[in-house]
Amino acid sequence: MAHQKKRTFFEHKDTPLISKADFIKRQIRFMLYATFLIGLSLAIGMVGYKSFTTLSWVESFQNAAMILAGMGPIDLMPDDPAKVFSGLYALFSGVVFVSTIAVMFAPVGHRLLHSLHLEDEDDK
Repeated sequence: MAHQKKRTFFEHKDTPLISKADFIKRQIRFMLYATFLIGLSLAIGMVGYKSFTTLSWVESFQNAAMILAGMGPIDLMPDDPAKVFSGLYALFSGVVFVSTIAVMFAPVGHRLLHSLHLEDEDDK
């Protein structure tokens, strides 16, 4: 069996820093990952609010977006199942927010750490 090169998101510390153009492409790709994560989370919230309440799709979108943005719900939840969903979605949204920030800034952090590592080797 032939040895296949392992594909990774980032270059190894022993390789040169990628070009600025390649870095911008990588950053755009990671922003698309983050956008997908937010969109999927918003869809989960909308379906949940629509299923557990009598809210319209637009009202479900508004409540899900406000929770996902950390602002809090707009409408009061009518019963216990809706309140449980709303609470669980709020907890889920907090994790999604932190994860999305990490995804968006991972290329920047990697480039910074990689450039610092290269500077250390240049000093030797």
